[in-house]
Amino acid sequence: MPESTYFVTLTVVDWIDVFSRQDYSDELIKNLHYCQKNKCLEVFAYVVMTSHVHLVCRRTEGLLSDLLRDFKSYTAKRIITQIIDNPQESRKKWLMQSFAYHAKVQEQNAEYMFWQKTNHPTAILSQYVFRQKMDYIHNNPVVAGIVTDPSCYHYSSANPMSSLKMNEY
Repeated sequence: MPESTYFVTLTVVDWIDVFSRQDYSDELIKNLHYCQKNKCLEVFAYVVMTSHVHLVCRRTEGLLSDLLRDFKSYTAKRIITQIIDNPQESRKKWLMQSFAYHAKVQEQNAEYMFWQKTNHPTAILSQYVFRQKMDYIHNNPVVAGIVTDPSCYHYSSANPMSSLKMNEY
């Protein structure tokens, strides 16, 4: 039996605006797509903001918490590598110092900590709550003043050109 559907938020430590760069956002989307195709992830709505990601999702086989743990670990390593290898990343030294600081403070086993530990999961138990969370996700870039219409935000399921396949609830 599939696990429940959840609203989750994945947040970069200190709310650092990592996803203001297209390369890092594209990497995140690529990895979400991989999880859809290979890890039984169903995504009903999403938005990638500059410092965090909102999802309405579920996993049809296995635990969503396990998938999110692995997803966060993998994307953290990939994006940190991209930051280190990006000659145009003007914030490289500051970003890496921030990630190293959080790893030390949180007593991580890794050298860097990219994501905050919690995902803030909220179970979606009704169609009303599903619609409410979906509207919240799609309007997030509007409220942030990035776009005036949710369908114009590139990294959102509100955009009809979204590269992620959305599931029906």
